[in-house]
Amino acid sequence: MATFYAPDLTTPTYTLPEEESKHAVRVLRLGAGDVVELVNGRGSVYQAEVVQADAKRCQLRITSEQQVPQRPYSVHVAVAPTKNLDRMEWLVEKATEIGVDRLSFLRCARSERRELKLERLEKITVSALKQSGQAWLPQLDEMLDFNAFLKTVEPTTTFIAHLADDERTELAQVASGPSCCILIGPEGDFTPEEIAAARQRGIRPVALGFTRLRTETAALAAVHTVHVVNLLKAETTVD
Repeated sequence: MATFYAPDLTTPTYTLPEEESKHAVRVLRLGAGDVVELVNGRGSVYQAEVVQADAKRCQLRITSEQQVPQRPYSVHVAVAPTKNLDRMEWLVEKATEIGVDRLSFLRCARSERRELKLERLEKITVSALKQSGQAWLPQLDEMLDFNAFLKTVEPTTTFIAHLADDERTELAQVASGPSCCILIGPEGDFTPEEIAAARQRGIRPVALGFTRLRTETAALAAVHTVHVVNLLKAETTVD
C-alpha cells in the first residue's frame, strides 16, 4: 500500500500536494477507489480512498484512523556532521529506519563541517519514515556549539562516546533507561577539553565496541544498541 506524509491533515478529506499527487497518479497509477495510507509524523496513521485521481490535486477521503503509541524509551543522538554530507544523509536515513526520536548536530573544535542546512535532511527523514512504516517523525535540531549543547541535556541520561582512554563503560551496560542521549564526535574525535567539559557536567564516557568506527557508523551503532538493550530488558521483564 502506498504511504504519503500528511502533517497538516485535519479534515475527513485531504488533497495531496502537487508533487505527491503527480507521484500517486503518474508513477503509482492510482485511480479512484484505490486505498492508500497517510501518516502525520505524530503517531496518527490513516487509511484513505482516492476520490479524484488528479495529477496536480489528488483528492482522498479518510476512511479510518489509528494512533500508534511512542516507544516507552527515547533515543537521542547528538553527532558532529562529517565533511562529506552524503555520509550524514546516509545516517539520517538509516537512523530513521531503525528508529530514532531526535538527532542533534554538534559544532566541535575538530569539526570539518561548521554549518548544516536541515531542509534536505528533513526530506530524507520523511522518505525513510514512509519506507520503514513508522508513525513518528524524528526531531532534527539545528547545529549547536558543543559547550552550548551540553547545557541543554540531562547529565544522568547522557553519554559521550570517545576513544581517549580506557575508563569507558560499554553503552550496552547503561542504555536501558527511559531516555538516552549519546554524543558522537567528529572525524578526529572529541578534544581532551571537550571530554573534560562533558565529565564536569556529569556525562559519562562510553564505548561502542572494540573497533574504531567512522562518525556515522558510531552514531548508527549507538541507536541500534539502545534498541537492543531495551528490547532485551522488556523480554526479561515479561519472563
